[in-house]
This record gives sequence, C-alpha cells and structure tokens, in this order.
Amino acid sequence: MPPPTPEVVPVRPVPLLNVANILTVSRLILVPVFLIALFTEGGQSFGWRLAATIIFAVASLTDQLDGWLARRHGLVTDFGKVADPIADKALTGAALFGLSILGELPWWVTIVIAAREIGVTLLRFWVIRYGVIPASPGGKAKTLTQIIAIGFFLAPLPAFFDVVNWVLMGLAVALTVVTGLDYVFRALRLRAKGIRARRAAS
Repeated sequence: MPPPTPEVVPVRPVPLLNVANILTVSRLILVPVFLIALFTEGGQSFGWRLAATIIFAVASLTDQLDGWLARRHGLVTDFGKVADPIADKALTGAALFGLSILGELPWWVTIVIAAREIGVTLLRFWVIRYGVIPASPGGKAKTLTQIIAIGFFLAPLPAFFDVVNWVLMGLAVALTVVTGLDYVFRALRLRAKGIRARRAAS
C-alpha cells in the first residue's frame, strides 16, 4: 500500500496593501509636506521649522518600523523592497538639499552624501547578476548618524548647539565615505568571485 500523499498547504500571497507598505508610501507622501514646512517663511519661522523637524522625525521612525513589521509578520513584498530604499533616499535627500538651498549646510556635504547613495545603488545593480551585497553594520550606523545629524540641523536650536551639529554631521560624512568605499571593495570581490564561479562551471 503506497504511503498517503502529504497534504499540500497553499502559500498565501502577501497582500500588496499591508501595513508595512502603507508606512513606506506614507513616508514618500511626507517628503513634499516636509519641504513645504521647511521652506515656509524662508526656513526662519520657529513654528514651521519645528514642524519640519517633527515631520522628518516621524518619517524616519516609519523607516525603522516598516522594515521591522515586514520581517516580523511576513509582509515582505517586491514593492516594499523597491519602494523602501527609494523613500529613504527621498527623505534624506530632500532634507540635505533643502538645508543647502537655505544656506545652512555646505553644498559639498550634500553632494558627498548624495553621490555615495547613488553610487552604492548603481553598484548593487552592477553586481546583481553575481549576488546581493548585504547591508553592513557600518551602513546601518551611517544611516542612523545621518538621521540624527540632519535632525539637529533642522531643529530650531540655540546657537551654542552649532558645535554639536557640526560634530554629528562630520561623523555622518566620515561614515558615509568609509562605508561607501567598503561597498566598492565588497562589490569588486563579489564580482570577481562570481566570474571565477562561472568560469569553473563552464
């Protein structure tokens, strides 16, 4: 007598409309709202500046929350994988460019950070055929430091906080450059390893 055929339990697809994706989309929606608050009255209004800081903080918290919810409750979707990093870069980029336009942050800081983020994204596409470059602890520290530094620059704080602002931003730039170089080396190693594996298989 043949053994009974095990019952196949169908895998339920993850719905596109879930709480993690809603948080990601809400972060994208908050970007123009944040910019309006930042630029109102030339960025000099205490109330509007405080509002911009709060919006940035809330949007940054959704970045941490949506990823955690997606992993914890099995809500990972292809849309989320694409939209989440786009929302992150849109929020950070909007804040940096906004501060530079207002003349409060040197353009070279914004350009260095933006170039690193764009470069890492291009590197990932360049080596995608050989594998995925995983996020590193340094990259996570870089992101957290950037958020804190930008938050201090946005906040309507007394002038004596300027030293703190620049120390934090200096640390953020340093981590941005170091982790960017680390991604370059890891991408080159991954590509070389993939090429060797293909040659060995042929």
